[in-house]
Amino acid sequence: MTVRRRRMLADINVVPYIDVMLVLLVIFMVTAPMLMQGVEVKLPEATAAPVAKQDAEPLIVSINDRGQLFLNLGVDEKQALELATIRQRVAAVLRRSPEKPVLVWGDKRVAYGDVVVLMTALQEAGAPSVGLVTENPAVDG
Repeated sequence: MTVRRRRMLADINVVPYIDVMLVLLVIFMVTAPMLMQGVEVKLPEATAAPVAKQDAEPLIVSINDRGQLFLNLGVDEKQALELATIRQRVAAVLRRSPEKPVLVWGDKRVAYGDVVVLMTALQEAGAPSVGLVTENPAVDG
């Protein structure tokens, strides 16, 4: 009887498990690009070298054309926050992981002074440097 039981265990068909795994892989590949969402801003165009690849996910502070501020932390990333709230939250994150990169997504229509005030507040919160995100200009060919 034990020989028959061993033979039954050896005959487990793994093909359905492989099919399920491949379906899950496709689902993750399709949804991964959608995870990087945030507030809709029109980034200014500039030709610049990309930032070196870092392991830590950056803190992204967005400022839209109306000067509203958003942070990619918390439950509702699309809720506008006050500058003081952003300063407090960024400071709390940077106390835990001081090497975390901080980036600003500024709409190209926002006043330059608003971006400077935001960057100053982020540096006061403990960010050693603040990066500005831009888009590569479209190449007409």
